[in-house]
Amino acid sequence: MAKKAPDVGDYKYGFHDDDVSIFRSERGLTENIVREISNMKNEPEWMLDFRLKSLKLFYKMPMPQWGGDLSELNFDDITYYVKPSEQAERSWDEVPEEIKRTFDKLGIPEAEQKYLAGVSAQYESEVVYHNMEKELEEKGIIFKDTDSALQENEELFKKYFASVVPAADNKFAALNSAVWSGGSFIYVPKNIN
Repeated sequence: MAKKAPDVGDYKYGFHDDDVSIFRSERGLTENIVREISNMKNEPEWMLDFRLKSLKLFYKMPMPQWGGDLSELNFDDITYYVKPSEQAERSWDEVPEEIKRTFDKLGIPEAEQKYLAGVSAQYESEVVYHNMEKELEEKGIIFKDTDSALQENEELFKKYFASVVPAADNKFAALNSAVWSGGSFIYVPKNIN
């Protein structure tokens, strides 16, 4: 029998925020959930196909033998997609206050965000804030949240997506490939320093 997880209130550095999401998928790992994620993100057909092939790989692959004992992990008791806001913001002022408070609790102050050359802030399944200095964009550097990169730089995204750790690498790579959400896409053209 699985052990009950400790309450975050018992953890010195833990905290819990109220759910502010605008969408939350059902729990479980099914083809319908994967299709729903892809549909919510308005992805091209090839990405849906990639996700579905990855899901099939996940079901076929054994649990890895490296790491801790995960035999009691119930993949159907997990919510794989939570959308916290309508879109990623380019101005920190536009990020919802309850999400800003979470970043404050994590020790990521607004001032630090303003002085970085590029920053993405992810909350739940989606990037909620994204910004990059104009001079880097002018050099051809692309730094976007993955959803924007997929829509705006589709061929480049397709060329590099899942190229470092392919879905067939292991069960968890397949899982990630099936239900991925959020993250950053960074492209630096050759000969740019």
